[in-house]
Amino acid sequence: MALGASRVEGARPEFESFRYELWKQLVAGGWDFDYIGSQTDEASYGDFEGQEFDRDHEGRGGWTSGQILNGLEDWLDAAGTPDIVLFSSPGGNDLLNGEASLVQVYSNINSIIAILQDRNPEVTIIIEELAPGMTSFMTPTFTASFNAVQAEVVNIAAAQTTSTSQVLTVDMFTDFTDALLADDVHYNEAGARFIADRYYAVLVDVMER
Repeated sequence: MALGASRVEGARPEFESFRYELWKQLVAGGWDFDYIGSQTDEASYGDFEGQEFDRDHEGRGGWTSGQILNGLEDWLDAAGTPDIVLFSSPGGNDLLNGEASLVQVYSNINSIIAILQDRNPEVTIIIEELAPGMTSFMTPTFTASFNAVQAEVVNIAAAQTTSTSQVLTVDMFTDFTDALLADDVHYNEAGARFIADRYYAVLVDVMER
């Protein structure tokens, strides 16, 4: 399950989700997998190796961590319980909107993880150390909050990992550049491939176990 906001949902052709690029890598790798979610991507995508793109996801553009938390139980009821969750850009829209304190953002992220683990005590959650926005967009105040969330995501992952449920982080920040963005915060095709590559590197290790 790809879980998050607009970076999961995408809005082709204006900007891209990483899901399609990741799907192609998983298909090429011969993995047996199924994207799940209560949302269906209606954009146009090409087939790959004779297969049609799996359009299911759980991304909602503009949604904050609090909104995701409030909706998650119903989405899991509708879509089913995932074995692996790709938790994209946690707290990103909270930072953009400036509506929630960092303490509340951290609480929401912890609660989202707790719900997923309650539904499946063996779930693996891969949580992003989120990619930045355009350099011109990253004001000093925004950057300070952004960096604080980056650091806390690592702490949350360590604290929420159990004997049966791993919470892993994936670094989407290092080497991410303005050339990977379609606008201030969303991915172009190259950006989508960059994010997919980072997810795939972690997923291969998880799925080989």
